[in-house]
Amino acid sequence: MDVQRPLAVQFQFAVPGRQRQRFLAALLGSELLLRLLPVSTATQNGYYIDPLIGTVPPQHQWQVATGWDLRNARSLRANNFGFVADQDFKPDASAVALIGDSFVEASMLDPRDRPAAQLERALASSRPVYAMGAPGTALLDYAERIRFAHEKWGVRDFVILMERFDVRQSFCGSGNISGPCVERGTLAPSEQLQAPPGPLKRVLRHSALAQYVFRQIKLDPARLWSQIVNQARPETGPKPPATTGQPAAVSDETLRALAFVTDTFFKRIEPYRTGKLVVVLDSDRSRIYRGDDTADAARRQFIEKARAAGALVIDTEPLFREQMTRSELKLDVGPYDTHLNPLGLRIAMTAAARALMAQ
Repeated sequence: MDVQRPLAVQFQFAVPGRQRQRFLAALLGSELLLRLLPVSTATQNGYYIDPLIGTVPPQHQWQVATGWDLRNARSLRANNFGFVADQDFKPDASAVALIGDSFVEASMLDPRDRPAAQLERALASSRPVYAMGAPGTALLDYAERIRFAHEKWGVRDFVILMERFDVRQSFCGSGNISGPCVERGTLAPSEQLQAPPGPLKRVLRHSALAQYVFRQIKLDPARLWSQIVNQARPETGPKPPATTGQPAAVSDETLRALAFVTDTFFKRIEPYRTGKLVVVLDSDRSRIYRGDDTADAARRQFIEKARAAGALVIDTEPLFREQMTRSELKLDVGPYDTHLNPLGLRIAMTAAARALMAQ
């Protein structure tokens, strides 16, 4: 192939005219067909309300769906501060800020089944719940939202719905960071802001075919190429042993690093804790379904440190285990999605409401 010519010109010469026309017609047909289906559309995530808090544009509307067959298709709308919420946010000292990642946004569920709506019902009062969920974020990102909610709206009480890996995902490079992070080796504080989209990405945002390929099928060209290269190499040495499903042993060094992240979080939110802080910690539900009660050292350490810092920690593991003794119903959205389903969220938010209402 002639490296001197542009790729488009090489394509024209390499592919006969009729085949090229069929290929372009197939692309156009796929684009038009997918525009009729509820394919996920661009969130246009960016820094619209604060330099360290990623949201979608205020009042933005978009679609989400799960998998190649477009399950749980939903139309979403952001409120006046760019969060998926049933209400606009305004100064209100009686409000409760519900903070987390995609577990709080819960875009795959009906609005009435999402955690903020369930928490409002469980509180059985006129207290509004401000859902401040942002997918792909971690514990130190939550500290920024606590700061923002207190300074902007005077919020005093906070509920954090934590995914199991929110502490370790606060290390720089985890891929689940919107702003602040901690360098894993040196434990130095740092920031990793999401890069703005380039010209090509801005164009692809408007293509239903591109959104389907990269968001529904989740095609990752870099990962695909890596798999091709690895499969082309001959096997060397024995295969690694199969995993047992039990929590991997955590080294003392890792535990110290995780403890540092936890301490950093509580130090950063200290100026804004003028009311109650309730932490609802998700559990390894796959182990609960198997009846495995192996202890998780990192999880136990976080619970101990959070309670020592004055947080009201809701450990969902005993609550979920109790539920499984009464029913065989799982607490996941489905085998394809381990987010909490409406039943799991009802258990978690009922416990959070009790902690908020307790004297």
